[in-house]
Amino acid sequence: MDFKFEIIGKPDYSYLRVQIPSNKTLKVEASAMATMDTQIQMKTKMKGGFGRILSGENIFINEFTSVGSPGTIEIAPGPPGDISHVHLSLGEVFYVQSSSYVASSLSVNIESRWQGLARGFFSGAGLFLIRCTGPGDLWFNSFGGIFHIDVKGETVVDNGHIVAFTSGLDYDITKVGGYKSLFLSGEGLVCRFRGEGKVWVQNRKLSSFAAWIHPFRRIQRKDNSIST
Repeated sequence: MDFKFEIIGKPDYSYLRVQIPSNKTLKVEASAMATMDTQIQMKTKMKGGFGRILSGENIFINEFTSVGSPGTIEIAPGPPGDISHVHLSLGEVFYVQSSSYVASSLSVNIESRWQGLARGFFSGAGLFLIRCTGPGDLWFNSFGGIFHIDVKGETVVDNGHIVAFTSGLDYDITKVGGYKSLFLSGEGLVCRFRGEGKVWVQNRKLSSFAAWIHPFRRIQRKDNSIST
C-alpha cells in the first residue's frame, strides 16, 4: 500500500481516514473532503477533457499534498454506504461506475471510458465508466453495503447493483426474461459478465430505494397546503 488508512462506520456510513506522507499527494473526488490537517494543500484538476462538459461526465479531482510533514485527511463520500479498497499493480486495469470513485494514489491514472450508447443507456452506470490503471491505492464507494463476486465463466448481476469490476471480464446488457418480465417483474435489465475476474456489488439499489420512499413524499396542493 502507498498510504496508511482506516475505514470507519462500515458498512452503512463509511468514512475514510488517510495518512498522507510528507510531500506526497492523494487524489480525491470533488467535494468529498471532510477534515484535513493544516499543512495539507489542495489543487483541483479535471479529467476527461473539456469536450465532455455538456455530458456531465468529467471527473473533477482534488489533489491533496501534505507539505513538509505527514498529515491526515478524512473523506466523506456522498452516498450512504460502504467504502472498499484495492491496490492496483503496474498495468492493472480496474473499472468503477462513474459515481463510485472516492480517492486514489497520484500514480493511479483516472479517465472516463465511453461504454457505447446502448450499453451506457441500459447499464444503470451511465454512458461512461471510470477506467483506473495502476500502480497504487484506489478507494471506491457504494449505496449500501458492498461485497465482491468471483467470476469464473459467467454470472448475471442486476444493473443497479454493479459498483466495479476487473478488466478480465466482458459484459452484455440482456433481459432476465421476456418483455412482460422486463416491464412488470421489477427486475428489468441485467449485465451478463463473462470471463475470469471480480465484480463488486452493492446490496442496495438507488432506484428501488426511491420507489420505496415515493409514497411518503410530501405533496403541495394547489391551495398551497401540504399533505403527506
